[in-house]
Amino acid sequence: MFKTLAFVLRIGVAWLLALLVVSAIWDQLPGLRRLHWLLTMIGMATMALVIVAAFSHVGRVRLIADRTDKEALDNRQRRQVEVPFDAGEAFDLIDAAVRELPRIGHVESTRDSLQLRAVVERPQNDGDYPLGRWNPMRWFGTPRNRILATVVPGRDAASITLICEPESPAWSDWFLVDEGTNFENAEAIARAISRRVAQRRRDEKTEAAQTATEKELTVARLNLLHAQVEPHFLYNTLASAQLLTRSDPARADEMLGHLIQYLRRSLPSTDHEMSTLSAELERALAYLEILKIRMGSRLSVQVDVPESLRGTPLPPMVLQTLVENAIKHGLEPRTGGGNVWIRARRVDDVVAVTVADDGEGFNTKNSGTGIGLKNVRERLRLLYGASAALSVVANFPSGVAATISVPPALPPAIPTEHRHV
Repeated sequence: MFKTLAFVLRIGVAWLLALLVVSAIWDQLPGLRRLHWLLTMIGMATMALVIVAAFSHVGRVRLIADRTDKEALDNRQRRQVEVPFDAGEAFDLIDAAVRELPRIGHVESTRDSLQLRAVVERPQNDGDYPLGRWNPMRWFGTPRNRILATVVPGRDAASITLICEPESPAWSDWFLVDEGTNFENAEAIARAISRRVAQRRRDEKTEAAQTATEKELTVARLNLLHAQVEPHFLYNTLASAQLLTRSDPARADEMLGHLIQYLRRSLPSTDHEMSTLSAELERALAYLEILKIRMGSRLSVQVDVPESLRGTPLPPMVLQTLVENAIKHGLEPRTGGGNVWIRARRVDDVVAVTVADDGEGFNTKNSGTGIGLKNVRERLRLLYGASAALSVVANFPSGVAATISVPPALPPAIPTEHRHV
């Protein structure tokens, strides 16, 4: 109550002093001195209207802000809003929020300097003033407000300084009120910013939930892939081992040893951890050694993987998929067999693992369904994002070369639970 009375008293005293100055000038004019009573009546009516308008302003501010402190009653409103985005995104956000205001007029938006200026019309409602357009506070008032927004970049966020004020000099605040319109504008823009930030957070949570679901589905598919050994491959290997037990027991024992090694690496581990290039290479070589016993001289394997790269984290089964593709779609269809190369190199911050063959190449008849390569790409995308890739190109003079490019370590942004497969 005290603050309300102080505000009304300030407006009243300002107008009273202005009327006294007018009265002093009036008395100095000989022709008007005898009409001093008219000036007195005009002054009393003006003071009454000013007081009523001041209380009206207080009432409207109380209705809008539910309080009547100095900050709410002030014609000039300032807000400091912290936004958890970079400066460019924060500027786009405040620009959109200002342009959504009702009765918004000219907007000057300078993205390079991160500043925005705008003009907004006040509601054209004479009922807000006692006596409408005949109210003296209406005569000297301004029908427009202005908005100034400045974005200050920060380390992890941006700060928006928002100023909403009348389009009139600061001294006019002693005589005029804005009917709470600048408080309304400042609060509306702040709410729009909060709404857009909240919407962005909801979108990010939805996207994260969808990504988590995709990862869970991929993990489930991979676990199923781990748990199953291709029946055809297993049957042929056991059948070959059975025949060798009669003719060449030593080779049969060697084949069964490689099969055990392959199965040990193929079944899911108890902790489902990320694998390494070394472990995946061991699985692939066990698979290839079995095929070398079965195919004989038709299959040649060359491995060039430096010891320093063998600890590189690698999703399970991706290397195995490339090796199986090289055999099934490259070499097995050929009567004469061929060669398989496995090599790894580090270039800058990328480890490239290549599986190449000199088989049939991109032959439509033997190209398969492409599901294996599609799953490999999906695994890399979900685990590494844009930091990993799979490329499949023609090998010279024949065959195919498939290369997996991965970082030497898992990105720190990947949560621990999503590093398991």
